[in-house]
Order: sequence, then structure tokens, then C-alpha cells
Amino acid sequence: MRAEKDEEIRRYPRVCLAFADIKGQKYVSVSGTAQISSDRKKLEELWSVPARVWREKSDDSNVRLIKFTSEEAEYWDAPGNLVSNIRMVIALATRTHPDAGEHKKVAL
Repeated sequence: MRAEKDEEIRRYPRVCLAFADIKGQKYVSVSGTAQISSDRKKLEELWSVPARVWREKSDDSNVRLIKFTSEEAEYWDAPGNLVSNIRMVIALATRTHPDAGEHKKVAL
């Protein structure tokens, strides 16, 4: 498995990380470049209790760090579901476009 992910990142280093708060209707997408890191000292520094669920020790040869360098981010901050639904109904009735909330792109 490790070798497959290593090769995948080497071949396709452009990645997108996406985060969603569905209840709050907030979304973030960050695009950039990934690379496999062999920095064992950094891995030990970052090792935590949740990581132990998957691997007992950080010195397992199958454990890797993925270094991500961000280049661009995009976010959406929409009103809650009820408000969005009401705006959609009003937009349909008035044949207009609803205010979908705030949306921005940021170069990093």
C-alpha cells in the first residue's frame, strides 16, 4: 500500500484538500502540491495518540509524512439550510438568482 501511495504522489503531485462543515454550511478547498517526506525526526515530533490506532510506533517503515505546499484556497460561507431553502423558493418564484452567501478565492 505504501509504495502505491508514494508512486501516486510522485506521478500526480497536484492535490486538493477539501473540508466541510455541513451543519454550518461552510466549505474550504485548498489546492497545492504534495510530496513524500522522509523526515523521521518531524514524524516523531508529530506522532500522537490517534496515530497509534493505526500504527503502534512512528518508526514503522510503512508510515510516511506527506508535505503539502498550498497555492490557492477557495471558501464558501453559505447561510444555513433553512435560510438557503427559503432563498431558493423566493428565487424560483421571482425568477432571480438567490444570494448563496460569501465565496472567495485566495492565492497563497
